[in-house]
Amino acid sequence: MEILSFIGHLIQGGLGNLGAYLAAHVLLCLIPAFFIAGAMGSLIPKETIARFLGRDTPKWISYPAAALAGSVLAVCSCTILPLFAGIHRKGAGLGPAVTFLFFAPAANILALLYTGSVLGPQLAFARLALSLAFGIGIGLIMALIFRRDDSEHDRETDELFSTRARMKPAALAFLIALFVLLLVGTLKVPPLSGTLAAFTLPVPAAGDFQALLTRLVPFDPAKGEEGVSVHGALLIGLLGLLGVAAWKGLERILDGANRWTGAALGLVAAALLFATLRVMPLAGGVEVAVTGRFVAEALMLVVCGWILKRKLEPGEVAEFVWESWRFIKQVFPLLVGGVFAVGVIRGLINPEWVKAVAGENSVTGNLAGVTFGVFMYFPTLVEVPVAKLFLSLGMHPGPLLAYLMADPELSLQSILVLTAILGRAKTWTYVGFVALFSAVSGLTYGAWVDGAGVGYVAIGLAVFLAALAFALWRVSRRTAAA
Repeated sequence: MEILSFIGHLIQGGLGNLGAYLAAHVLLCLIPAFFIAGAMGSLIPKETIARFLGRDTPKWISYPAAALAGSVLAVCSCTILPLFAGIHRKGAGLGPAVTFLFFAPAANILALLYTGSVLGPQLAFARLALSLAFGIGIGLIMALIFRRDDSEHDRETDELFSTRARMKPAALAFLIALFVLLLVGTLKVPPLSGTLAAFTLPVPAAGDFQALLTRLVPFDPAKGEEGVSVHGALLIGLLGLLGVAAWKGLERILDGANRWTGAALGLVAAALLFATLRVMPLAGGVEVAVTGRFVAEALMLVVCGWILKRKLEPGEVAEFVWESWRFIKQVFPLLVGGVFAVGVIRGLINPEWVKAVAGENSVTGNLAGVTFGVFMYFPTLVEVPVAKLFLSLGMHPGPLLAYLMADPELSLQSILVLTAILGRAKTWTYVGFVALFSAVSGLTYGAWVDGAGVGYVAIGLAVFLAALAFALWRVSRRTAAA
């Protein structure tokens, strides 16, 4: 009986964590981001990105372009591998291709937005800045070490990257409108969060329902438990309806729209608007507050709908909807399973373990964060709720960032696939530098969090980079002499 009770407690923890996640982090953050990823995949010509990655392109263009291409694709390490293999085989230089391989899982748009919403903008900015600097750095290092192999790599395919293609103005305007939709739904600023009007609905059972939800899904920030409100429970119900309508209306969108298609898109708009309201259970009723976010979200939904209906071709709209739905199908089930697993793991982990291994910003703690990221890989975005769990259990922010840098990049399966693409020497060189730079990122960020001045942190980072540059220079001279 004790074993069954323990298992039941773990399952309740997993379901509670999943419920809190669905209620708080999906609608205003992830759904618009999924649509942005779909728009990028369908409305931006591939040549617009690919032509900047050739070996003949100046480094100050090719490496930032590779990072940008990775950020807009919003994929995990498993998905990025075939894309990396394709662009490398078709003529992209090794350095830009490696930067693309690193940056897409580490700092794609979904990962950064989700990191900011769950762990705070400070950690999200650190993840972006360090991923950008070290992603380009790893690419330059790989190109330097293996420059002879790179120069012999399929030169004739460089012509592919000279293709010129332009993005339609309407497509660009739609993409910008989606970004604004995401921003007005997530930014916490007074004009958006302020109350414009409020009214009370007579719902006597609201208080009892909230008490039941609190018993089922406790609220305890110290353990990372967010709880579920009445508003959140209604949002979960809307998500269920949206999932059914989307499956029936979007699965075959390329063959033509049906009545479920309009219902699915209408439910997306309704759910986004409902998520902007502030719903508070009171004695004998529910108070509903209309915020500035509701007005801004409604305005941007009108703009997006107008562009879709008036400015884009039906085929472009269908392709955009399909790409968005395909990405949701690919990521969301894994995300749901991972969030549930985090809730279960929370009931198994002793907080003293995390504090003992990575409770301080030490070399050992950061290497532990990197090691966990390599051998306990989670799909894209799932590393964020796992990181939140570790933070609540006592992990220092430095090792936490080291984990966030390493987990999306490396896993046993991705290392095996990359070996087949690049060979053992290049693969293990890449793995070693990812591990090194992830640990250095954690140490750097952790030192700043602990109160070290920006100047001291910059000097320490500069010394590390200078030593690395000197070592690479020596290797380059020996290679040239050989």
